[in-house]
This record gives sequence, structure tokens and C-alpha cells, in this order.
Amino acid sequence: MSAHYQRIECIAPAKLNLFLHVTGQRPDGYHTLQTVFQLLDWGDSMIFERTEEPGVTLATGMSGIADEDNLIIRAARALDAPQMGARISIEKRIPQGGGLGGGSSDAASTLLVLNHLWNLNYSIDKLAHIGLTLGADVPVFVRGNSAWAEGIGEVITPIKLPERWYVIVRPQCHVSTAEIFSDPQLTRDTSPITMSAFFAGAIRNDLQHAVEANYPAVRKALNLLEKFSPAMMTGSGACVFTALDNETSARQIAAAIEEQFETIVARGINTSPPIITHHN
Repeated sequence: MSAHYQRIECIAPAKLNLFLHVTGQRPDGYHTLQTVFQLLDWGDSMIFERTEEPGVTLATGMSGIADEDNLIIRAARALDAPQMGARISIEKRIPQGGGLGGGSSDAASTLLVLNHLWNLNYSIDKLAHIGLTLGADVPVFVRGNSAWAEGIGEVITPIKLPERWYVIVRPQCHVSTAEIFSDPQLTRDTSPITMSAFFAGAIRNDLQHAVEANYPAVRKALNLLEKFSPAMMTGSGACVFTALDNETSARQIAAAIEEQFETIVARGINTSPPIITHHN
């Protein structure tokens, strides 16, 4: 992509973990996992504009997050191009602390788009490696495919998933990932499964029991959604979801529960939405 691109828009997609098994814990404290990342056709809208002045600024601040803790700013700095500049605007839709990967997806979009905008010509492998320094989920979004993931989440195999619709329910609570991974109730020794076992449905979220025990709002959301269709928590919560074969069924369920909980209806996709470029 040549230098005349001055403005790029993209959607940073949300994700669901269609299952999450904790298979062990390494000596350094990190947990080993098996999971499937399902990308969604819904997420945060981001606009990147190249600037003459070096440095990256956020046109829309994210309340309560310092620059050094903001994954978008950290991703931009990790590209190690201090002479380059950009202004980034974001319309945040993905809730923080929901298990939908919003921060990781925003960081990955920042790496991908600034690589184009600044003509850095880094390979996807290099961007994924940089992404891993920001968070275990970031490489999945950099590579842009729904994926089977193992290790601490960094061993990624693209996977083709059936096109389904999802009703996502957001309880009004923010689950601490660190708290859940240190919970004594957490199962840490689930035997690894095969991909065929996943497709046969031999799955669960190992974090869900500990979250339900500590966050009644998550348990309530699961119980409500289970009345319509089998439900599971995504990631370390707080959001819970159910999968449907068509949009009509998904929207009917969402309509039935939206008075009690915030709901999102989204379609599963196997590849991230394309980046949109504009000339100035």
C-alpha cells in the first residue's frame, strides 16, 4: 500500500470463546489453555489519520485509562516508529471486562492499520509477534481468522466454523481475569481434546463455575439464557452467549430478555472485516 493513504477506517471485531479449557499451569504462573476464537461481524469502529507531527494521539479518550495502560497507544509505540504520527478515533461498542476481546482487537487493528498507514511493510508474522507482547489474544486478531488456540493462547490454527448467529448478554459487572485465574475453585487440569471432540460438543468453559460463584449477575444471565437455548460464558466473563442457526431466532431471544439485560445480536465470521482505505 503506497504512501498516499492518509486515512483508514476499520472495524475491530469482537470474539467469543466457544469453549475454554484450562489444561495446566506453567512454572511462570501462566495457565495453558485450549479454546476456539469465533470472530464476530460486530465490534469497535476505528479511524486512523496520518499526521505530520510524530506521536500518536487518541481523538476520543477512553475514560479512566492512562496512555501507558491503553492497548491502542501501547500497540502504536510497539511498532517502534517514533518519527511517525497518527490520530486515532474510536467508537467503543465492545464492553470492557466482558470477555469479548475488545482491548486485544483494538490493539491488533492498530498494528495492522498503522503498518499500512506508515508504510512499515512488517510481515503478519512480525505483527503477531509484537501483538503477543501486548496480550495473549492479540495475535488471533492480527491474523484475522477464527481459530483453534492452545498454549497460553499463542499457538493458533485457523478453523472454519459454521455460520451461526449469537445472542450475547452483558451482565452489569466487570469480572477480574486475574481474580478468576487465581480462584481456588478453578479447574486447572482438564485433559486436552481434539478438534473433532470440539465439533461433537464435548466442551465447557472451565472459568465459568468460579465466575458464577463470585458474580451472581453472571449466574442470573446464564440461567435466563438457558431457558431459550444452551448458554456459556465467553473468556473470563462477564458476557454470556448462545448460538442459533439463524438471525430471526437470535433476535426473538434477544427481544425476550432485553428488558432485563443488555443484549447484542451478532453473526459469526471466519475472517475479519476488510480494512477500508480513503485517499486525502
